[in-house]
Amino acid sequence: MGLTRVRACRMGNMDLRIFTEPQQGATYDTLLGVAKATEDLGFDAFFRSDHYLRMGSVDGLPGPTDAWITLAGLARETKRIRLGTLMTAGTFRLPGVLAIQVAQVDQMSGGRVELGLGAGWFEEEHKAYGIPFPKEKFARLEEQLAIVTGLWATEVGKTFSYEGDYYQLTDSPALPKPAQAKVPVLIGGHGASRTPRLAGQYADEFNMPFASTEDSERQFGRVRTAAEEAGRRGDDLVYSNALVVCVGKDDAEVARRAAAIGREVDELKTNGLAGSPAEVVDKIGRYQAVGSERIYLQVLDLDDLDHLELISAQVQSQLS
Repeated sequence: MGLTRVRACRMGNMDLRIFTEPQQGATYDTLLGVAKATEDLGFDAFFRSDHYLRMGSVDGLPGPTDAWITLAGLARETKRIRLGTLMTAGTFRLPGVLAIQVAQVDQMSGGRVELGLGAGWFEEEHKAYGIPFPKEKFARLEEQLAIVTGLWATEVGKTFSYEGDYYQLTDSPALPKPAQAKVPVLIGGHGASRTPRLAGQYADEFNMPFASTEDSERQFGRVRTAAEEAGRRGDDLVYSNALVVCVGKDDAEVARRAAAIGREVDELKTNGLAGSPAEVVDKIGRYQAVGSERIYLQVLDLDDLDHLELISAQVQSQLS
């Protein structure tokens, strides 16, 4: 794929990355604290969602932070970890502008950025902030992927043009360029046909969010097939999962952390990575057995840095 994969913590080839949901309530300083802990504790990367409106019963205070402005700041305040989005909403940004933003943040980070790009789905946040919410989101996403990757791939001194149904670019200088020769592009989702096809054509990584091992294995297979149909090898892509995490030294600590995020322990154990460090390591192994190479740990209580320390000391340490 022409990109360097940083694998700081692994079960075989298993990376652990920290994934945050700042729309639920977080300042930039809070996110900076989590990102620095991510780096200090040896995790592979810090990722964040791209939303402007809280979900569920939380108050969301002090309000949303923008994904790429956040990552620009973190690019200057971290040194090692990868930085990216799960997923940038295609409805929020014009593809030409997004290509400039990501390239600039990649330069600011010294080449540590990854772009997760999705169609966008949360209609309420679009209404709340006056963002158009088109019906044909997936067709737009396909054009966005073609434009962003096409702009980056255009040789310096040449121009890029594109004539699509939704976007038209004429003689773009296709600048600036990212620091990396190839910014990794992440595509994810549960769709059985269009999502695998797009991933097979454009993605460096396919992410299966909040899914069982059985559903992950099935979707990974679809993406592998789609990649081969696009003239690539199935192994050209990294395959990953995103899962909520709730680890405790004992049952009481697991219960306390579950209550802090408004979830039930049994539900978390069923749908995520929850329980003792040994239980979580065992479940990660089950995802690895169906082809997952990387886990994005969805951390919902961003003030609980002791949680990250525990995961580092007693989960990550068992994966290396």
